Formats: sequence, structure tokens, C-alpha cells
Amino acid sequence: MKISQSKIIYLNGSFINDTENIIDFKSQTTQYGYGAFEGLRSYTTSNGTKIFKAKEHFERLKKSCEKINLDFDWDVTTLIKDAYQLLEENNLKNAYIRPLVFANEGMDMVSDAKSHLVMIAWEWNSFYGDDLLKTCVSSYEKPNPNSTPIDVKITGNYLNSVLAINEAKIRGFDEAILLDMNGFVAESTSANVFIEKAGKLYTPQKGNIMAGITRNSVVQIANQLDIEVIEKNISLEEFKAADAAFLCGTAVEIIGIKSIDETIFQLLFQDSIGASIQRVYKSLVLDKLSFEVFI
Repeated sequence: MKISQSKIIYLNGSFINDTENIIDFKSQTTQYGYGAFEGLRSYTTSNGTKIFKAKEHFERLKKSCEKINLDFDWDVTTLIKDAYQLLEENNLKNAYIRPLVFANEGMDMVSDAKSHLVMIAWEWNSFYGDDLLKTCVSSYEKPNPNSTPIDVKITGNYLNSVLAINEAKIRGFDEAILLDMNGFVAESTSANVFIEKAGKLYTPQKGNIMAGITRNSVVQIANQLDIEVIEKNISLEEFKAADAAFLCGTAVEIIGIKSIDETIFQLLFQDSIGASIQRVYKSLVLDKLSFEVFI
């Protein structure tokens, strides 16, 4: 996906032109993938432009930095305010916002005492469009949590996703499903996975996945709709035997899965639990419904 980046970007508390050089190629972030990032979505609502769950995203960015010993010297409340100002500076409403914490120059692999934070934003309406996804099982595994922290958003971890999605595209699929080191379903290249079976939802348990903010929203919505959600290890056989399935994430929102490899899910997505949750989620992000009222 090509993006039309904002003309004004945010750097360490200031708003500057996007033509200025930001990251030195000798940074540990560019050289070794030593950085942390987030992805936030803003929506046009009847109450103005709203960033969905901004606090949760910036708090996770802080957690990501702490997890890899990367300096984070910014106030979350201030970053939320600055994110809204970034949208205003670029006249953006339905947008994707990408904060990145990156390291100083340094060709060694010892963490530096100082880091920097840049935010860019661009217009973004739909990640996949409205079509259901054709997915395949990737030959790449989700990284082992004993080798790198996988419960936070670290730049270097996403080489795994780049390899998997490119492999899927070459094979004629829309998206890849990655298994963990034990052969259980983990997630897609950028989203969490849910399957439906006999009126219940199942999702991979925490430990070998990135348990996302949208994933948590899905669980909350399901609880309020009296839909049972079971977190467990899901085998590939169980995944293929599901009635329906969907992905969820800030970028992808809620998107149905049509098939996995040669297996087509039998329940029409519009008749699935995922579609019901999709409708509620859309009302939440458009500020037509609040979690406070809904819950």
C-alpha cells in the first residue's frame, strides 16, 4: 500500500516539514531494528475527529520501549494532544497515525541513553477494502518469545511479517496465518485471529501472540453480547474446521476470512458472530456508541 504522508510531521515535541532529515542511517534503529512503534486510527464522527483508544496505544508504546530498554521520556497525555494537533496541521480526519521511537546514532549494539520520537500521519479509509480474505498458512513461524519480546510492537520483529505477507502475495493469497513454535495458530502478519465454532468464539491464548488492543475490544464486545470467548491453543485442524473466522487490529479493524489454504469457511460471514462484532465495533470507533454506555 502506497501512502500519501503528511507534509508536517512531529519530532520530539516540534512540528517540522517532512523534507527534513530525521533518522541517521547509522542509528541502531535503521541498522538493527532497535526501535518501537504504534499505529492509531482517527475517524470522522458527529463529535468531530476522534482517535480511537489513543491512551491505550501511547501507553503500549511506552511499555514497548521499557521492554527493550529504549529511553521513553514523553508524557502520554501530551502525546495524545500532539497527535490531534498533527492531524490538524495536515487537515486529516480519517487517518492512520504512526509514532516511532528511534535510537541515536550508534554502530555498536549497546542501547543509547537517548532516543527520539517521530509521528507521521496519512489519510486512510480501509486497509483491505470490503472483500473477505483468502489466507494461507505461512512457512514462517511467529518468533519464539524466548528470543525476542513479542507482546509489544518492536520494529525488528516485523521482518517476520514482511517475509510472510510477501510469500502469501506471491502465492496468490491476501494474507498469511502464522503458527507458533509449537504448531498452534498465532496470528496474521499484522492482526489477531478469532474463529467461530458452534456459537462460540475462540482465539489464541496469550504467551505466543501479540495480544492487541482491538483484540481486547472484541472480547469486551462479545462479553456484552453474551457470546462466550475461549482463549486456548488452536491447532491448524481446529482452525480449518471452524464455521467462520476473522482478523482484528487497529489497521485492519474487523475483517472476515473467506478461506485458509484450500478450505472455505461454510458460514457466510454476514451471518457470523464476527459480522455482529464488526457492526458494533464500527459504531464504537465512529463515536455512535461508547464503551461506557455499551458496557
